[in-house]
Amino acid sequence: MKFKEFGSTGMRVSQITLGTWGMGDVGWDHYDESTRVDAIRTAVDCGINLIDTAPAYNNGAAERVLGRALAQLGVRDKIFISTKCGHLFVDGKVYRRDGSRETVRRQCEESLRNLQTDHVDLMLIHWPDPNTPFEETMDTLNELKKEGKILHVGVSNFSIEQIEEAGKYGLIEAIQPQYSMVYTQQEELIRWAHSKGMACMTYGSLGGGILTGKIRQVREYDPTDSRNRFYKHFQEPLFSEAMKVVGVMDEISQAHNGVALSQIALNWSFQKEYVSTCIVGAQTKEKVLENCAAADWSLSDKEVARLDEAVRTYQAHTV
Repeated sequence: MKFKEFGSTGMRVSQITLGTWGMGDVGWDHYDESTRVDAIRTAVDCGINLIDTAPAYNNGAAERVLGRALAQLGVRDKIFISTKCGHLFVDGKVYRRDGSRETVRRQCEESLRNLQTDHVDLMLIHWPDPNTPFEETMDTLNELKKEGKILHVGVSNFSIEQIEEAGKYGLIEAIQPQYSMVYTQQEELIRWAHSKGMACMTYGSLGGGILTGKIRQVREYDPTDSRNRFYKHFQEPLFSEAMKVVGVMDEISQAHNGVALSQIALNWSFQKEYVSTCIVGAQTKEKVLENCAAADWSLSDKEVARLDEAVRTYQAHTV
């Protein structure tokens, strides 16, 4: 496993962060808990030392799976935990933003119970809440930090302007934006944050799975499936353009003895100096092993440049 300094936090984190959105059992493929625990065990064995979760992943379900797994495996002291606040999953159907003092404090206490721990290493504001002043949200996080319940504060899905505003009321040490070869709209934000000394943990690193090359035709997904609701490139007209990027990845894979496309996607992201770690959701041991093998090799400068060109072409046809 490769590691990088995580901004100014003092944490040194793995190239890959294990994402647990799917372990909440809403919007993704379904697996039993023993399979998911095995995936978490495999991730730790492979050197992953940062796991990302959130109470919004099915009202704490993903956090509870992770908490039980870490307790069962006895590895809490080896793992940094990143979770979130300010985003609610209501009635198993609707997401609602709420950065109020009451909700942030309640969610933190619930997360600690779910995760079976006395602190989380990184607490992120999941989405900006337009109805709550950032001062109120940040003041609450500062209080929780003083109490030792959270060690570092970050934001997810914020713009530069929103980060600057929230930063007036407390130290923001990390950001979590979507970023991959099929979603580069946040690159300016990521570069800016890096220049300010913030860590960057990117999500959607495999484009929701489209950059694995295992989906080659447009499919129908359940209305609640994240590949139908959140990731727009699983449907036309973006799908065909994304397949052109995958085609370039296929050629690079052949030059590396058929290496998995997921490893190409992860290396493309991680080899950017401004990316601290790539969040990858995986619910099985096999997927974790495939992803972690990305740490065994690197793309050449020429290959990165070729992929960058494919990404620029994709952007030109999708803007």
